[in-house]
Amino acid sequence: MALARHPLSVTLVAYLFLASGIVGIAYHARELATPGLDAWLVLFVRVLAIVAGAGMLRGANWARWLAIVWMAYHVVLSAWHSTSELITHVAVFVVVAYALTRADARMYFRRPS
Repeated sequence: MALARHPLSVTLVAYLFLASGIVGIAYHARELATPGLDAWLVLFVRVLAIVAGAGMLRGANWARWLAIVWMAYHVVLSAWHSTSELITHVAVFVVVAYALTRADARMYFRRPS
């Protein structure tokens, strides 16, 4: 039996999360060199993005919900930043949530592992 390919929307979102996690860790590497609580939280959030991306590529339903919650968390965080950042995060959240809850994505995440 051939494994179902992931829908393009899932693939794009998964790679977006992988890239966001990896680039975020690289961007904050200097802060991580002298870790404090903030640095550990940044690392944790970025690792969650990598885990969500990898999990989605493996078809894990929990990973899709982790990605949606991760993005919602960023919308909440951006409420204390500039309006343009908030609008950007809301727009990305809407696109990610739509891509991961479309019918083809729901079917992909319901397939037997």
